[in-house]
Amino acid sequence: MKTAFLAYPAKDPEIVETMQAVISGFNDNSRTSQIEGWEQNDIVGVPLADPIFHKIENAEYLAADITNLNENVVFEIGYAIGQGKRCLLFKNNNIVGDHDLVSRVGIFDTLGYLEYSTAEDIINYIDKRTEFGPIPFEQKIDHTAPLYMVEPSKRPQSYGVLESRIKKARWRFRSFNPHEDVRLAAMDAIRHVSQSAGVILHLLPDNIEKQFEHNLRSMFVAGLAIGMDIPTLITHRIEHVPPMDVRDLTKKFKYPDDILDIIQDFSLEITSFSQTSETASSGKESTLTAIGVGDPTAENEMTTLYQYFLATDEYQRALRGEVNLVVGRKGSGKTALFVQLRDRKRSDKRNIVVDLKPQGYQLVKLKERVLDFLSDGARQHLITAFWEYLLLLEITYKVLEKDTFVHLRDHNLTDAYNELKDLYEASGVGDEGDFSERMFTISNSIAQDYGAKFGDDRETHITTSEITELLYKHDMKNLIKSLLNYLSFKGEVWLLFDNIDKGWHVEGVSKTDIFVLNCLLSATRKIERLMVKADTTFHSIVFVRDDVYTLLMEGSADYGKEMRATLDWSDRGLLLEVLRKRLVYSMGDKVAEDVSFTKLWQNIAISHYKGEASIEYVLNLSLMRPRNLLKIFRHCLGSAINLDHDKIQISDFSQGLRHYSQDLLTEVDREITDVFQVAEKLIYEFTDENFSFTPSELEMMMTNFGLTNDQAHKALTFLLYYGVFGIYKPNQHPLYIYDVEYNIELLNARIRKWDDNLRYIINPALWPALNIKPDDQLPLV
Repeated sequence: MKTAFLAYPAKDPEIVETMQAVISGFNDNSRTSQIEGWEQNDIVGVPLADPIFHKIENAEYLAADITNLNENVVFEIGYAIGQGKRCLLFKNNNIVGDHDLVSRVGIFDTLGYLEYSTAEDIINYIDKRTEFGPIPFEQKIDHTAPLYMVEPSKRPQSYGVLESRIKKARWRFRSFNPHEDVRLAAMDAIRHVSQSAGVILHLLPDNIEKQFEHNLRSMFVAGLAIGMDIPTLITHRIEHVPPMDVRDLTKKFKYPDDILDIIQDFSLEITSFSQTSETASSGKESTLTAIGVGDPTAENEMTTLYQYFLATDEYQRALRGEVNLVVGRKGSGKTALFVQLRDRKRSDKRNIVVDLKPQGYQLVKLKERVLDFLSDGARQHLITAFWEYLLLLEITYKVLEKDTFVHLRDHNLTDAYNELKDLYEASGVGDEGDFSERMFTISNSIAQDYGAKFGDDRETHITTSEITELLYKHDMKNLIKSLLNYLSFKGEVWLLFDNIDKGWHVEGVSKTDIFVLNCLLSATRKIERLMVKADTTFHSIVFVRDDVYTLLMEGSADYGKEMRATLDWSDRGLLLEVLRKRLVYSMGDKVAEDVSFTKLWQNIAISHYKGEASIEYVLNLSLMRPRNLLKIFRHCLGSAINLDHDKIQISDFSQGLRHYSQDLLTEVDREITDVFQVAEKLIYEFTDENFSFTPSELEMMMTNFGLTNDQAHKALTFLLYYGVFGIYKPNQHPLYIYDVEYNIELLNARIRKWDDNLRYIINPALWPALNIKPDDQLPLV
């Protein structure tokens, strides 16, 4: 007889009663399992964690109710998986519970769960089940990036300090980033944790937006890591009360600076574990478990990307220094190009490569307390000077960091290095933390000094000397002279700047944001002129979202001035090559490096799905973005591995595409909201609707949503621009933005010409999430 542990919260009496009935139902010796449960009492407290761990360790599988999500139950699900136990999840369909939260968090729908109405439903399901094998995974440390983290949507200062200290300790890490991956897939979390020598999690207090979603993900990951016996650091502010299961395992801090000591101690644990750990496996290995395609988020594959990076023409132009802007939609590969370009240029030890990736929040106070009070001319003057000052300091910092030991071995550098170091230290910026912290420190200092001198006067006209006084607290002229002198001993200087658009306001991109971007570009040009005069080769490239730049810079005087490389994908063969190279790399010696994609695919997936070549079906739903293609494949692969299939089957494609569709729906809403706030949640209005609309039907839907005619027109433009909507005439294939080389005017021309024959169609990638059912009038898709 099999033994099981049943986990459930005590939030809803109906669920408690049902779970107790399940336990009672298995007291009958004729049942296939013996189930032991526990019950939380909100008044007298909960059991200590040790008995819970012991019960899970000794059970053959875990059953858990996720109708109402509970941090302890989520931790126990993760812990059971980490211990190599199968988890059976149940959700009561009579109770609304946390249905929307389950969808937003991810994890559980990618693991799968049974919806039940009565205890008998659960009893019958378990009684009839014959397979209780664990989800297969292999514990093997990725020594190139041995840490894994779960990032919050809103980053409090304490999290910024935590991440900065990790970077300062020279630990490379992979992470779940909710701005890149809207939902955490269980199989991704399992894979990342199993490859880690340490897992770092930061629990958020109640006053932080989306803190419960973040804490639930963190508790699942904590359970996985502790279940796999991987060093796990869980931090939180001293006033926050963590869930009971981990209460004795967390590290509390009162001040952000306390985090330094916490990271110091944890670093020793990671080092020890890295040196003594052995490879371990859970579950049955198969062809599919050995397959990987990297990570859709380029930050998580910085150390391996060169093995399968596709060197496009845009990359080659950037490598030659022919562009100063790289623009692309989310998921088009900007960060991958950033990483590969940085590493390629770093390979020449003479070069100085300054790679900057702030998180966005660092400029909030500068915007709110200074820029909004200045006249246009003064604002542009100040922010350009700010960027110039900050970037020159950061180049100096990188030079000093890079040559910390080199200058001791090269007498030609010694005196120049010491002079530059003295001048930099006089700036007061310091070398603690990372660029984000230094940027935060300088912008806050400007905001405070400005407020003290000018108060809240609107349209302030600030002079050049006053800007100099606000910015420079030391001899900047001599620092620049010393820097240029030192660079004469070095090779090229490359400045790569990403994430400028990451932290823009939730109400959409403002004029101030465009000022910030324009002034950054102006500052890089000024620095380039400085370097050229000193005979130093200098290149700068700013990476920015195409929709932000193209749609919002068209009215700017600077539009078209910059040399751009645009990452828009329309070649289906090229997109497949991205996937092929990753598959070949993951399979190692098992396949030839030049093996065709067709041959690879036939070994890992069924050939057709819904009457169409399966890979073509997947491509059609990717919106021609590499990240989307990788996400679809990984969702389908995860389902196949979870169900122990030897190939990706029809059911795996169905489940994987459903999960991908949910991810895409959230991402689309976020993309549109980023630049057009009044259209927030508009995409959800199409739930349960038809797949296509006449212009008048679409206009009525948008009017009912509350948009004016002008707003509706703008919203439709965005929907077409992102590939969310396409257009078609009866008996013709639909056209999406990527079918017309991303030129929206070619869509607009057809919209005008087709007149009464025109229909708008929702991209089929969103149909599963929006519950849209095709009918007999389905166009050729």
